[in-house]
Amino acid sequence: MFTGIVEGTGKVISLEEESDSWCLKLQLPFDTQNGLEAGSSLSVNGCCLTFREHGGQYGLFDLLDETLARTNLGELKGGDLVNLERSVTGDGRMGGHFVTGHVDTVGTVDIFEERGKNLYLRVLIPSEYSRFLVDKGCIALDGCSLTVCEVETDSFAIWLIPHTLGKTNLKNRRRGDSLNLECDILAKYVEKFTLPVIERRKP
Repeated sequence: MFTGIVEGTGKVISLEEESDSWCLKLQLPFDTQNGLEAGSSLSVNGCCLTFREHGGQYGLFDLLDETLARTNLGELKGGDLVNLERSVTGDGRMGGHFVTGHVDTVGTVDIFEERGKNLYLRVLIPSEYSRFLVDKGCIALDGCSLTVCEVETDSFAIWLIPHTLGKTNLKNRRRGDSLNLECDILAKYVEKFTLPVIERRKP
């Protein structure tokens, strides 16, 4: 489980195909000896990945075809920056919202521009996911817990603060770039519990 509060960015060293998987090698901003042994979880651009092995400030991760097909990790190349968050501890603060690290879909940057002193980001999404978004609700965007506004049938907007830009890779995004999206799990559970009731009440 994660909170969507990105700790920093890692640098992609390589993404190479192997016999059983694709191997992602990252340079990390924290020492992997600090509670990140083989089998530990790390959110990488919002995807929950498992450490295969580590050494100092480097980590290796196995990626399957399903992960590459459903996220933006398949687009990574050497030198790219990825957002990183270690799994939350039992006594940790919930600074963002409940994030599982299971990406729902990929969105596309439509607008990313300065408006006054603020940075405005509009993201295009498959229309079937807009039902999980509400104004002032939460979404994980490349692993960042952010507040939603201006929800439309096929898009939503975000206002970004300087702290978010300084700690994440979002500052490097451009129009047409892919972003991993995870909708609020609470919204998905509410739909699952209430939809059968609504369907039964239909005339």
